[in-house]
Amino acid sequence: MDATVNSQHYIYTDWTLIETQFDPDQLHHKETVFTIGNGYLSTRGSFEESYARALPATLIHGVYDDVPVMYTELANCPDWLPLVLIIDGERFQLEQGEILDYERQLDLRRGVLSREVRWRSQRGHTLDLRFERFASLADEHVLGLRCQLTPVDFEGTIKVQASINGYPENQGFNHWEWLDQGEIDQGIWLHVRTRNSRIELGVASRLRLLGTEASLQVTSVPGYPTLETTFTASAGETVTLEKVLTVFTSQEVAAPVQQAQDKLAQLPDYKALLTAHEQVWDQVWHKSDIVIEGDTAAQLAVRYNLFQLLIAAPRHNGKVSIPAKTLSGFGYFGHVFWDTEIFILPFFTFTQPALARNLLTYRYHTLDGARRKAQHYGYKGAMFAWESADTGDEVTPRWAVPNNPYAEDIRIWCRDREIHISADIAYGIWHYWQATADDDWMRDYGAEIILDTAIFWGSRVELNTKHERYEIREVIGADEYHEHHVNNNAFTNRIVQWHLEKALFVYDWLSNKFPAQAAQLTEKLELSTERQSRWRDIANNLWIPYDQSTGLIEQYEGFFHLEDINLDDYEPRDRSMQVILGIDGASKRQVLKQPDVLMLLYLMRESQEFPYNQEILKTNWDYYVPRTDITYGSSLGPAIHAILASDLGKSTEAYQRFLQAAMVDLEDVRGNAIYGIHGASAGGLWQTVVFGFGGIQFGESGPVANPHLPPGWTRLQFKLHWCGNWHEFDLRSLEGTGSTPPEIQGVIFDLDGVLTDTAEFHYRSWQKLADEEGMVFSRQANEALRGLSRRDSLMRIVGFREFSEEKIQEMMERKNRYYRECIQQISPENLLPGALALLDELRLFGIKVAIGSASKNAKTVIKQLGIADRVDVIADGYSVEFSKPAPDLFLYAADQLGLNSAQCMVIEDATSGVKAALAANMWTVGLGPTERVGAAHVVLPSLEGISWADLRAKLDSTATR
Repeated sequence: MDATVNSQHYIYTDWTLIETQFDPDQLHHKETVFTIGNGYLSTRGSFEESYARALPATLIHGVYDDVPVMYTELANCPDWLPLVLIIDGERFQLEQGEILDYERQLDLRRGVLSREVRWRSQRGHTLDLRFERFASLADEHVLGLRCQLTPVDFEGTIKVQASINGYPENQGFNHWEWLDQGEIDQGIWLHVRTRNSRIELGVASRLRLLGTEASLQVTSVPGYPTLETTFTASAGETVTLEKVLTVFTSQEVAAPVQQAQDKLAQLPDYKALLTAHEQVWDQVWHKSDIVIEGDTAAQLAVRYNLFQLLIAAPRHNGKVSIPAKTLSGFGYFGHVFWDTEIFILPFFTFTQPALARNLLTYRYHTLDGARRKAQHYGYKGAMFAWESADTGDEVTPRWAVPNNPYAEDIRIWCRDREIHISADIAYGIWHYWQATADDDWMRDYGAEIILDTAIFWGSRVELNTKHERYEIREVIGADEYHEHHVNNNAFTNRIVQWHLEKALFVYDWLSNKFPAQAAQLTEKLELSTERQSRWRDIANNLWIPYDQSTGLIEQYEGFFHLEDINLDDYEPRDRSMQVILGIDGASKRQVLKQPDVLMLLYLMRESQEFPYNQEILKTNWDYYVPRTDITYGSSLGPAIHAILASDLGKSTEAYQRFLQAAMVDLEDVRGNAIYGIHGASAGGLWQTVVFGFGGIQFGESGPVANPHLPPGWTRLQFKLHWCGNWHEFDLRSLEGTGSTPPEIQGVIFDLDGVLTDTAEFHYRSWQKLADEEGMVFSRQANEALRGLSRRDSLMRIVGFREFSEEKIQEMMERKNRYYRECIQQISPENLLPGALALLDELRLFGIKVAIGSASKNAKTVIKQLGIADRVDVIADGYSVEFSKPAPDLFLYAADQLGLNSAQCMVIEDATSGVKAALAANMWTVGLGPTERVGAAHVVLPSLEGISWADLRAKLDSTATR
């Protein structure tokens, strides 16, 4: 049975993400989170019945169109979801009537999204509904949707309208022209075309009813063909609607409408289609799954991110690639960045190499666009676009519109200066080749890309005659906070140097192994001996701003002369440093959006090439990490920091950064998940687990593990494909196996539920607020708030009522005022059984005591309980930025006690607290049922009758088991 973890918004199991309550304020975020797809298309998690303000989208690889004058973007394709249900004249919609029960699940193992709703209409009709949808992985042109509806307390007429919406919008712009539509046996079809790129799309749909008899009618409003039926349903009887669709575009077939109709006519029933889909997912997960034991939230988060990569990867098309926001939203217009080759590609290279091949072949098919860009700027060879679409031409917008309507438009310099992408692509190609030994692909595709981009570098690099060295001026490195007058960026210069070295190797290899192809490329690209000599000269003399005496690498020439910065001075904050300082202010300071020098070290880590080694890494880590805006800068940073932190033995920091990457979309930690999945972060997460925590390095005989498992992880299992062979890794933690716990010198107590129980006071405070605001609340509802923040608790109580942010803040403050008044009544009598005796015994044995509570009222409660003289340190809600399940609170408490993690034991009663203690690498005692605290080393019902000797004996027993 899967373990479960409750988070702020979901229940996590090993394979299933479960949303238990519908929150309209998170509508767009959840549309992104519940995206499904199959490598050909993806569909956001919008509701079948529609919802006000929704942003439904189905995006198909390569279906780009222009917004005149402005930009090129992926076109939102016709919406296949619409399913309207009208019950005795009342339309089912979540913003109407009453939601009695709600649950939405994304089953990652099966690639199926489902939703169960019990809904009562305004007239009092109660209806159970279960929706299910999938985008077939067995046949990428097939989509399936099923709705099962059961009247609970009425008999009535239900009208169904199953439609195709041919008027989808990209946030206000419709890319489609209606051409035609019609009906077929038990179905309908639609034919549309993009306005500028002239891509045709055909979609066909059929509807089947089970559990009742009813006829189908077709209504043909232009652009909105609909299948309609009406039937009578009785209480307790279930009627099933099965909607199956096929979709093709003129990019893959000449007649997409006819192809869609023919395919639909040949398809088996819904159940058979779903079974075939599930079988393919089994095969995919067999290669790509990662098993984590000891951390259910991490297990689900890793699988979720891999799922989002797998559904975005083209399985049968080498002319498209994965956009930065995958196919899950409108962010970055569906453009392809370096994110794909550097962050996403390794996952596919080592688990699904055929898909990695497709992603790289896209770059071959866009070489002509890269050549046009180089020519436009006056250079030779191929200069890849910073943002690419279908042709490879540069599609980065030249200007960005500021939020302030009176401010000047913002010039986007990436298209002109962030040129390292040409070397990044070469890097991805090289490492794909090393891992797969795919000589045929390298001969036919990869070599030309590497060589033609090397020609570009030969024309872009400048000779500094004064210093007798080559330089690259006016660039943007990985860190985009600095975009003006950046010369000799260390990342760019070293990756270009590396690129030229590999280009020379590839040319020699091609000449020796495939002389005919080498001769063809030599003629086509004009690869003269003089040109190759120049590459060699540049590679030998390109300047890298590196101080050999200190090991410190200067991010770019003059970076150390910028004004230094202490990021702690700006805490707490909820915005990026560029927003706080302004574009010009950030550019004048030593503050980074994301790793730059450290990114270079990471890229050289796999092959252990200059400048990577442990000493240089530590020196530059110590300098650049404190200056990196890792929380609100770029989402590309946390995964890289996590891997390098693992290399340095910084397990706590590595796990913190891992969590940032893992939860960036699930928990919307940056507040921008509405624009789509952070694809680079998802790919970086796989690298964090495999290369960081698994410690994978590659030698002549293949991959070798040197694991650094995070505290609490008992097992890490994965597979890697290397040069035609599969390598399986089953890494297990040695913690708690055969060793005696160290001499514990400190005990950290959670407060609520361990030493006292303030649930009653919270209940009274919330009840008073609810009564004043006319909201329904009860003791049972209060129990559901355990572990939630004040804001999340209020949102649960408020339900669907809407309040201004000012009102929400006022209500939170009012509740806290009532709570502070209530806790004035706390006295020593409120200590839980066994608590005082254990505190006194610890004092007798010289064991230090700390409180580790997320409450901001902890000091008041400790004083009222009369135990302040028995407590050495209080770590509370004011002490750290990240609360449980992050380990920060307990690590802070240990630091204040003057102890290390291994010398501390934590006593907790909540899942998040146990997880935080384990992440801090501390011994853990859980109070309560095993389903809540079972991950702890020792589980007890309470502290009643428990002595210090008892706790030590139980820990000793656990360790030697």
